[in-house]
Amino acid sequence: MFNTTNLLKLGASAAGALLILLLVNWGASSLYKVAADDAHGDEEHAVVRGYVIAPEDHGEEQAAAEEVVVTFADVYAAADADKGKKVFGKCKACHKLDEGAHATGPALYGIVGHAQAAQDGFAYSDALLGLAGGTWTPEELDHWLESPKGYAPGNKMTFAGLKKIEDRANLIAYLATIGG
Repeated sequence: MFNTTNLLKLGASAAGALLILLLVNWGASSLYKVAADDAHGDEEHAVVRGYVIAPEDHGEEQAAAEEVVVTFADVYAAADADKGKKVFGKCKACHKLDEGAHATGPALYGIVGHAQAAQDGFAYSDALLGLAGGTWTPEELDHWLESPKGYAPGNKMTFAGLKKIEDRANLIAYLATIGG
């Protein structure tokens, strides 16, 4: 069984398999070549793979733009109730717009200008009952909608809040059209 012919066949098979492996590797490398990094280890010889775009120097204009503070009153004056109706989509899982139709949260019918924690038939948390006597003005609603947990720590509302002042103003403008 182990004669010279069989050993030659075994050696030729191994050499042939190695040769086929090398040819396939060479073919695949030429077909799927990734850009070679021909750098010699320093920045002078590094391969450039993109472009750096320098920002325009606005200097004073940029500093002036950063100092502009937008107040809620200005944003609310330009608010769009139609956009607020879309924002209300985040609220409608827990709130209804019909008078006295409470869900997880109280009904929001006529909420703008309404007394705080004063909707009949809704069980408010102690945190909101502590606000009783106040009024839901657009400014108060803005603070509430920005961060309900920050406005009244300990309340039951799980909503994190609306971070964009435009969204809050549009939503309040929309709520002002409901039962106002």
